[in-house]
Amino acid sequence: MTSYTAWYLTIAAAVHGQVEGVAHSGPKRPVLYFTGATNILYTFGGHAVTVEIMHAMWKPQKFKYIYLLATLYVFTLTLPSAATMYWAFGDLLLTHSNAFSLLPKTRWRDAAVVLMLIHQFITFGFACTPLYFVWEKVIGMHDTKSICLRAIARLPVVMPIWFLAIIFPFFGPINSAVGAFLVSFTVYIIPALAHMLTYRTASARQNASEKPPFFLPSWSAMFLVNIFIVVWVLVIGFGIGGWASMTNFIHQINTFGLFAKCYQCQKPHPEQALAPQQHH
Repeated sequence: MTSYTAWYLTIAAAVHGQVEGVAHSGPKRPVLYFTGATNILYTFGGHAVTVEIMHAMWKPQKFKYIYLLATLYVFTLTLPSAATMYWAFGDLLLTHSNAFSLLPKTRWRDAAVVLMLIHQFITFGFACTPLYFVWEKVIGMHDTKSICLRAIARLPVVMPIWFLAIIFPFFGPINSAVGAFLVSFTVYIIPALAHMLTYRTASARQNASEKPPFFLPSWSAMFLVNIFIVVWVLVIGFGIGGWASMTNFIHQINTFGLFAKCYQCQKPHPEQALAPQQHH
């Protein structure tokens, strides 16, 4: 689903070509630069399916190789579509977080939207699993064998989240905030800190099942890399990036509409709006 959507955006933008007067100004203000930085943290930190790969693997010792391949595959989904869409539409993407709204309505686009919606349903399912377990424990349904009863018991968790998602359909600014405040810790800061704490003693380093890689021949070099990741992501991603994402969120708040039929979609051209009346 994500593969189809990513390559649809790439091909559709290339076929569409550049819009008239396209501008590629880049991030001229700090808020735009650091908003982009949080989006990068979210994209490459939250879309390499780290937890799913680790949970599903039969041989955890191969995790680092599978994770590397997954990350490289994510690059093929994110970089071509982002570069092509920016080439075609330029700065319009700064105010149109929903990239689909910039492309003409076709069956190919409809298919991409439907597949992405299905993908979001699946993502919602596994992302809420820990919350389901906690809720079932609270109401005493965790030992129930019936799948139907457990599904019904989860409705009080699903319905409010689903309802809020329909009310507030703006996902671009939310992605930036998630990248700054959540993904920065779960994917970058906490794992690096955990690695340093685990191997802080000489005995732990001596008995480590995974030694430093060949390009980092010493534990000291490994610790320096971890410290750099923690400090950089904490300052740039969480600190300044959090400020930038919230500033961007507030800046776009006037474009948000409750229960919006199409978030930030292009308004019909005046001639198109008058066409039915003229025909009548």
